Amino acid sequence: MVTRAARRPISALNRKLVRDLWHVRGQVMAIAAVVGAGIALYVAMLSTFDSLDLTLRTYYDRYRFGDVFVSLERAPLPVADDLAAIPGVARVETRVVVDVTLDVPQLDEPAAGRLISFPAGGRPVLCDVFLREGRLPEPGRPDEVLASEGFARAHRLHPGDSIRAVINGRRRALSIVGLALSPEFIYPIRPGEILPDEKRFGVFWMDRRALSTAFSLDGAFNDAVLTLMRGASGPDVLARVDRLLEGGYGGLGAVPRALQASHWYLANELTQLRNSGAYVPVIFLSVAAFLLNIVLSRLVLVQRPQVAALKALGYSNRQVAWHYVKSSLIIAALGAAIGVAAGAWLGWGMTRLYTLFFHFPILLYRLQTALAVQSVGLGVLAAALGGSGAVWRAARLAPAEALRPEVPARYSVSLAERTGLGAYLTQPARMIARALQRHPGRAALSVLGIGLATALMVVGTFTLDSMDLMMDVQFNVAQRFDVMTTFVRPASAGAIDEIRRLPGVLAAEPFRAVPVRLRVAHRSRHTAITGIPRGARLSRIVDGPSRVVELPAGGLVLSAMLARVLGARPGDDVMVEVLEGQRRNVRLRLARVVDEYLGMNAYLELDALHALMQEGGTVSGAYLQVDEASARELYSTLKATPHVAGVLLKDAAVKSFNETMASMMRQMLAVYIVFAGIIAFGVVYNNARISLAERSRELATLRVIGFSRGEVSYILLGELAVVTLVALPVGCLMGYAMAASMMSLLETELWRLPFVILPRTYAFAAITSIGATVVSALIVRTRLDRLDLVAVLKMRE
Repeated sequence: MVTRAARRPISALNRKLVRDLWHVRGQVMAIAAVVGAGIALYVAMLSTFDSLDLTLRTYYDRYRFGDVFVSLERAPLPVADDLAAIPGVARVETRVVVDVTLDVPQLDEPAAGRLISFPAGGRPVLCDVFLREGRLPEPGRPDEVLASEGFARAHRLHPGDSIRAVINGRRRALSIVGLALSPEFIYPIRPGEILPDEKRFGVFWMDRRALSTAFSLDGAFNDAVLTLMRGASGPDVLARVDRLLEGGYGGLGAVPRALQASHWYLANELTQLRNSGAYVPVIFLSVAAFLLNIVLSRLVLVQRPQVAALKALGYSNRQVAWHYVKSSLIIAALGAAIGVAAGAWLGWGMTRLYTLFFHFPILLYRLQTALAVQSVGLGVLAAALGGSGAVWRAARLAPAEALRPEVPARYSVSLAERTGLGAYLTQPARMIARALQRHPGRAALSVLGIGLATALMVVGTFTLDSMDLMMDVQFNVAQRFDVMTTFVRPASAGAIDEIRRLPGVLAAEPFRAVPVRLRVAHRSRHTAITGIPRGARLSRIVDGPSRVVELPAGGLVLSAMLARVLGARPGDDVMVEVLEGQRRNVRLRLARVVDEYLGMNAYLELDALHALMQEGGTVSGAYLQVDEASARELYSTLKATPHVAGVLLKDAAVKSFNETMASMMRQMLAVYIVFAGIIAFGVVYNNARISLAERSRELATLRVIGFSRGEVSYILLGELAVVTLVALPVGCLMGYAMAASMMSLLETELWRLPFVILPRTYAFAAITSIGATVVSALIVRTRLDRLDLVAVLKMRE
């Protein structure tokens, strides 16, 4: 049984603990803020990932998203029964899907639309739509359509409005009766592109009979969606679907859910979010642990007489150690409480941010208890590791040794004075130089702490530099065209001559895009080979940031990411399964791998691609250089040209990227910058406060012997300024190393950011650290001015 007397020492230590923490409450809050910043990022990013994943799975389940997608030229409806008979197939939905040109009054250039058949009097079995506004199309009204919400909002279209489309060569007014969302177009992007542009691409659901009649597909389909039974072999089903449809029905190759365009883009974004959420907070918490180690170590040093008194009064090493452990744990608990609350709030905001760019009809945010407990555990672990050194020093400090003041440092002239610079230094400046030289370990830890804060600012902002370089390379070095046009069907070489004669066209270069399946050993990927002529100027292949590559004669060129997915190296043979025309299987040598930043691309010299296809000068479209003064006339002509399927404006693509993906990334980076700024202030402020505590007697003595407040402040804060200036280049170097280690985590199949850090990023990080130093100096200066000289000088010698 524990007696009251046995509880008194613990109670006394607890009272001392509360008083100690209250005495350094500013430092406690600063450290708790640093710990909280790391935990908040961890909670926010991983809860956002979990919530988006939950929202995605719920949406897919409720609206019956498919497992296999296949497009073809034409197949009679009874073929659907053959698809349903494939072992492992649960349900089949056949559709008519056609891409058309849209005439939007608010746009000079033509927009692209995708028409999808909608069952008369019912709902789709698979890939059902969520009706956001209005009603479903009614049977017998062939011009009624549902419009995708993003496109409608971009043009302020509502139920009751109409839009014109070129359907099978004829202009036709479509009446919008409702706005809808589909799990198939969470990330709405038109085929062949890598950036979304909802102003120029819309999806419409139209009565099946009307759509089939317009494109001569009565009693037939050209698109199918399948779901699989639980436990079914996906690759086996894909192979059987291909064998069934590639023969006489013009199948373009079955695609699994993982490679369906919208899902693939979204999965890449979620992968990047998960990777960042697992790495960035660890850096923040590591800095918090380091900061806690510095603070507690120097606190133990300041409290040497108190530690000695506690041990002299009979407290054991374990009790003294536990006293300082509790200090760490209380700070960690405070930081964890702040971090979990801030992380939940921030996670909710980040989840809503994602739903602005990805179209979900529902938003399910959840913070799992396991994640909250895990984040608190990480904070406690960081505190335990950070405080372990100080606790060990407090525990092993002998009472007799602790009762004596610390051995004074050896006083001598500084290195600066010995090198002849002393003549140019004032007396306070010489005192600063000598203090730094007498305590190199303390100065080094301060430099390291402020350097880490600076490094975090570099890590938080360098991706802006990488993104700007990526966009510059993609849209200024590689894609030098103004407009890209694609044809409804591959056309003869004469189509390029017709394009060149259009008003405003200064130059035109052809390209050929052929859907293929590339195989290397057991690995394969469904993609397209793009053929461009040698010496092309408007669309070039760029290796890295600036090296323009000339296509080799007859050799295949792959982007580095696609080569990695296939496990291919230069010199390897790549099996090419052509998915149109004669559907040949050809083995090509991989001539080169190029380091591209966007997408997964395959290239072949245009004449070599024509030879592969055994065709003449067939082209899929053209890259155009356009006279801006005649651009409107050109766009009006293209709108009225039936064989033009789509028009891409490079400037519009860049603007769309900046309004969507770049905007979202900048908002995410703003969060990093705020938390990195909190850590920068916490590090610098704690360093300044600890220096004041350690040197309070020395500074008070200077005041008594006649130094002014300004001179005393200059000595203390001048030392802080020197440490900060030394820490800045150290922090920039550490930031470079941290950023380099992050690059693999930011890499996805969708894009790969180049590693570059511009001077502006280092300047921003340095200015932030200097700003934190100035604010901390002002706060410490007020405490220095209120220093109780009598109380400080009563300290025992």
